[in-house]
Amino acid sequence: MSAPGPALEGSDPRESVQRRVFVVGAGIMGSGIAAQCALSGYPVTLEDVSEELAQRGVDHARRAMDHAVDRKRIGPGERDAALGRIDLAIGLRRADTAQIVIEAAPEDLALKRRLFSELETATSPSALLASNTSSLPITSIGQELHDPGRLVGLHFFNPVLQMALVELIPGHRTRPEIVETARRFATSLGKTVVTSADTPGFVTTRAVAVLINEAAWMLFEGVATRDDIDTAYKLGFHHPMGPFELVDLVGIDTAVAILDVLWDGFRDSRYRACPLLRTMVSAKKLGRKTGEGFYRYPSPGGTS
Repeated sequence: MSAPGPALEGSDPRESVQRRVFVVGAGIMGSGIAAQCALSGYPVTLEDVSEELAQRGVDHARRAMDHAVDRKRIGPGERDAALGRIDLAIGLRRADTAQIVIEAAPEDLALKRRLFSELETATSPSALLASNTSSLPITSIGQELHDPGRLVGLHFFNPVLQMALVELIPGHRTRPEIVETARRFATSLGKTVVTSADTPGFVTTRAVAVLINEAAWMLFEGVATRDDIDTAYKLGFHHPMGPFELVDLVGIDTAVAILDVLWDGFRDSRYRACPLLRTMVSAKKLGRKTGEGFYRYPSPGGTS
């Protein structure tokens, strides 16, 4: 039996403290979000289209917590209790048990629209619907919903257990009480919340896309080597990772998809994806998740 989740600060004291989180998509981001919620005391259902994928997500959540134990950020008992709060679902059949639903599917507008149309039917009308999109406008994702006021953006960062930031993005029709509930929820996870207008890429993705794309153009044009560019960013700007290390973590295919969203939204040459990035996607050199991107890795595993 899962332990009851925490009451959100400012919530009605008559409301049940049992607030189940339903995470749609058990990839790297979804499993990280599930781990963070479970560590914060929430019972969590981690969903994917097959038992194999859902179980893989739980395994990744366990590895992320093991890493936190190794770094002494949490104790072994906290890890074990959190793992006991996570269960699996195949498809959306159990979504009606949740009060907070977080979609963590790939950055595909049609896919997200379809998922939220299904979630609107599968969930309680009072449940908060959130998208972990890093670039797609919330209003566009929710345009086919009967009640788009339930939908808000909650953009977590990878690795979720280590990154303190969450970006909150209200759509043009998101109700104020939904925004406030989402803010309290993210804060209850120990995250710092920044709010962005509903524009392609929001704050962080818009900034990092230019950083990665410009580095790729410099390499493509022969301005400097991969290693010198990464070293310059790290030592010159105190970045913890160089742009090529970063895009390998994010996924080169994800970076190109984000640049395409920004190009479609703004038609600004800053967001025209460097041909080198597209070539690497065609070659299936996507970064950590395929074992090779701008760097080689001993085994696949990294981002979804």
